[in-house]
Amino acid sequence: MSDHQVLTETHMDVLKEISNIGLGNAATALATMVNKRIDMAVPQSKFLSMDEVMQLIGGLEEVVCCVSLRLEGDVPGQILFLFNLNSTFNLVDTLMGMEHGTTQELDEMGESAVKEIGNVLTGSFLSAIGTMTGLNMVPTVPMFATDMLGAVLSTSLVAGGYVEEHILMIETLLFEDHEQIRGHFFLITKQGSLETLFGSLGLTL
Repeated sequence: MSDHQVLTETHMDVLKEISNIGLGNAATALATMVNKRIDMAVPQSKFLSMDEVMQLIGGLEEVVCCVSLRLEGDVPGQILFLFNLNSTFNLVDTLMGMEHGTTQELDEMGESAVKEIGNVLTGSFLSAIGTMTGLNMVPTVPMFATDMLGAVLSTSLVAGGYVEEHILMIETLLFEDHEQIRGHFFLITKQGSLETLFGSLGLTL
């Protein structure tokens, strides 16, 4: 997707619909896993440049937890689910049925729990996209990392050779009791994949 290609209101409406369905599925799946009510805010969807991604999260030195999956099939690319540390700890407490504030650092069990929920959330979004587009998108086994944002992005994107200049971001905000779990879902595609995605819906870029 080059700079001269413009997303119209129709493109953004499609993204919002996909986001609403995907996050709704994700909230339901998470509630089933923890056997608790999970509420969600209306997701924010937009395309961002890499610089805007860094500003959104908090800068290159912001420590984040990242669940990453390579995406194969009709829309090859990379999926990243990023959580700041506080949201990660709240997520682990929710998954483990512990009082919020209990988790102060991640052990192996905590990392495994975050990977699993990243897998579930990603699957929910991909299912929504696949249902609307008919495209085949297959995620690989999730990987987990805790590091500064700059290192996470460098490792995940540069090594993967992803060259699209615009990145789809879906902000996810879940609530369990009075605690927030804020995450950012990113779809970074190889050049031409966005045309395939929108083309399956009869839209051109």
